[in-house]
Amino acid sequence: MIAIVGVLGAFVAVSLYLGLCLTLICSIALGAIYLLVFHSRWCYVAIKTAPRDLRALCCYAKVLLLARKCARNNLTVPDIFHEVVQKHPNKACFLFQDEVWTFKEVEDFSLRMTAVMKAQGVKKGSIVGLFTSNCPEMPALWLGNARLGAVTPLINTNQRGKALLHSINVAKCDVLIFSEEYLSAIQDISSELDTSLKLFKFSRPSLNSAKSEEASGDGIPNLTKLIEATPPATWTKADADGFLGNILYIYTSGTTGLPKAAVISNSRFIFMASGMHHMRLNSDDIVYCTLPLYHTAGGVVSVGQALVFGCTVVLKTKFSASQFFPDCAKYKATAAHYIGEMCRYVLATPPSPADKQHNVRVIFGNGLRPQIWTEFVERFNIKYVTEFYGATEGNANIANTDGTPGAIGFVSRIFPSVYPIAIIKVDQDTGEPVRDSSGLCQIAGPDEPGVFIGKISANNPSREYLGYVDKAASDKKIVKDVFTHGDSAFISGDILVADELGYLFFRDRTGDTFRWRGENVSTSEVEAAISRVANHRDAVVYGVLIPNTEGRAGMCGLVDADNTLDLEQLALDLSRELPAYARPVFLRIMSAMDMTGTYKIKKTDLQKEGFDPSLVKNDKLYYLDTKQNKYKPLGREEFENICNGKIRL
Repeated sequence: MIAIVGVLGAFVAVSLYLGLCLTLICSIALGAIYLLVFHSRWCYVAIKTAPRDLRALCCYAKVLLLARKCARNNLTVPDIFHEVVQKHPNKACFLFQDEVWTFKEVEDFSLRMTAVMKAQGVKKGSIVGLFTSNCPEMPALWLGNARLGAVTPLINTNQRGKALLHSINVAKCDVLIFSEEYLSAIQDISSELDTSLKLFKFSRPSLNSAKSEEASGDGIPNLTKLIEATPPATWTKADADGFLGNILYIYTSGTTGLPKAAVISNSRFIFMASGMHHMRLNSDDIVYCTLPLYHTAGGVVSVGQALVFGCTVVLKTKFSASQFFPDCAKYKATAAHYIGEMCRYVLATPPSPADKQHNVRVIFGNGLRPQIWTEFVERFNIKYVTEFYGATEGNANIANTDGTPGAIGFVSRIFPSVYPIAIIKVDQDTGEPVRDSSGLCQIAGPDEPGVFIGKISANNPSREYLGYVDKAASDKKIVKDVFTHGDSAFISGDILVADELGYLFFRDRTGDTFRWRGENVSTSEVEAAISRVANHRDAVVYGVLIPNTEGRAGMCGLVDADNTLDLEQLALDLSRELPAYARPVFLRIMSAMDMTGTYKIKKTDLQKEGFDPSLVKNDKLYYLDTKQNKYKPLGREEFENICNGKIRL
């Protein structure tokens, strides 16, 4: 009897189980049919983008796991670097010219720096400015400061006069260390420096330091001499504010106005370095970096590969287009870092066998123009490109994980809320967010331009917003009531467009787009077209006002150093490449272009001078005769005739 009941019970259980399974299978099938019938396009997008999204999600998880470990142990960058040194003390950390600096040598140098600065009264909270050129000692110097809990502003070595003084003062430096080669720049502003500021001169290599100091007669202590005479401090965990504490100030490139000091915490340093590392890099890579170490790209993203992950990093004093890939071959680099217009300059070099005689499998950076992307990777045999986007001061960071040409990153169409970034609608003229009836921002649709934002969330290194040292400047980059009332986000000021698959493409910076003949003109698109037809020359496009004329006329500053530019051919080529409203009305032909230290073109001064011959002294000006489709010389008479309407454009 008991056996019969047991069998019947088992039969009922199996039947119920099969029924539930069938119900579940049917439910899934019906759901799939519903999606295919009513949301077929979403299904297509989901299937198409799933590998990309899952790869990025895996990378993001690795970044967060590392951040969690560092937060749990309250680690700083010097602490993490010590762990790396312990793993392989004799491995090459930095390659510089013909020098090889092992991980142990870099840490020993930084420990000497710690001892010297401690003897000078530097402690937690001190601000020690660094105004030095690229060399292996530079990261070791600020590591030494960081072990004491000091913050190091990395000052742009191109700055002089008012801009240099501003950078020192806005950071409230207690100490300033500068390379001996910049002595005259410091002397020029010495009378305006705070008398309490301690100055130290750094030289490399140290040859007859005492004689050099005596000969110069400046009386400034030689830091190199002090470091050489001081034994390394005993290693201890950093006496700092831990994982969330600040470690560096890095200045904006200064394309407009005076530079602003952005705050870099230990957590943000690790996030930026690890975000790039987990894309395509590994600890065995040799990374080629010609970028200035005072900037985030070189000083954090590239140097961070050595300090956090144990990669070998090749440092150069400056970028050379002709030596880029030959250098990669020389140092056996497997990865290379680019920024701004660097790839265009490399592409403009004459083809040679060295183009493919290297081991570089991946290049990473930002600023590779879509128009030259495919040509670049094919000519130089590059397997992977990781184009990333992010502001030094912001939290809106993204990357192109699958090498889609021209894309600077993506927003997931499947998991849109996992990484809280978005493109919101903005007024094209003011840059202000367009809000709905409830006062919240509106998400831009596919192929609709908008400004890129990153939602602010405390205690998450990928979402924290540290901004600038100047709080007022920081507050200007925050937008409130974005997705819900009471939330906030960093607003980048960059106009982006997302396609149906979620790939993001840079359009322009807010304010760079201008209207002419009732149409919006994207300066970056016009610059790319002009550079392409003008053999990759430097080109900068901006809008200028003409009296009694609606909108702004396009003007292009174009470099023609060797006087070989054919203006008739240029006008003909542009008529094929660009719609009539987007063709530059004015040309300014220059012998050289003013660039930032990170290879971005400055345009503020050019915009101010416009097409007025009395303001433009050394360059040739031209205007477009639309009837003949020719650029004609623009002198004082033509300028006045354009202003009073006698010459119509």
